[in-house]
Amino acid sequence: MNKIIFLASDHGGFSLKETIKKYLINNKIKIEDLGCSSLDAVDYPDYAKLLASKIENNNNSFGLLFCGTGIGISMAANRFSHVRAALCTSVEMASKSRKHNDANVLALGGRILTEELSKEIVFEFLNTKFEKGRHLLRVKKI
Repeated sequence: MNKIIFLASDHGGFSLKETIKKYLINNKIKIEDLGCSSLDAVDYPDYAKLLASKIENNNNSFGLLFCGTGIGISMAANRFSHVRAALCTSVEMASKSRKHNDANVLALGGRILTEELSKEIVFEFLNTKFEKGRHLLRVKKI
């Protein structure tokens, strides 16, 4: 994979971010960890904004965001017009978010997903291509 994967989390997603970071590194995927760097409480909108700025300046990139449920951080990320963040809790959701919505950011909940399922979701998200066609017209309307 040529794309750089940006990772960011708040304290609720920190442990899962660290697990996924190791998974990506072990699979020789280029990453940049934007924080947070501990379990100390931080505000998820700050990390969503930081990741959004990285995505904007690196057209050929993806982002992975983590918070307790994935809800707050995905909402914060989707405030930016160049971000299409998908909160996924299944492999099927990850697949459809890429095929049909051309999602460029995946949000995961550190307090609701197992590590193994999270790895499967990340794998699917990073390895599924956008189908374009009729979906491209819809994505352009976002």
